[in-house]
Amino acid sequence: MQKVLTAIAAISGLFFAYVDSRPTWDDTGILVGAIVITCGGLSLIGYQRPWLLALLVGMWIPLYEMIFSHGYGSIIALFVAFIGAYSGWLLRRMLVINEILKP
Repeated sequence: MQKVLTAIAAISGLFFAYVDSRPTWDDTGILVGAIVITCGGLSLIGYQRPWLLALLVGMWIPLYEMIFSHGYGSIIALFVAFIGAYSGWLLRRMLVINEILKP
């Protein structure tokens, strides 16, 4: 299960970077929401390393920006990914502690 979630995280991160790199795309709010929902959902499903999940989803946008535009403002995407991943992880931990979900 972890390998499948890792692959989904990497593919979705590459997809987000592709969408963000399009010249006609200028809606950062939708992209931020998609990153938070993806990271949070994958962590909630049961990913055991939220830090790795956040890196796999959030690193591609800043990497593309640094290589091609020489800008560093998109590092915020990493912070957004970490917020989403750890929110989903924390929610799963709370549900497991309250015995709503099985570990």
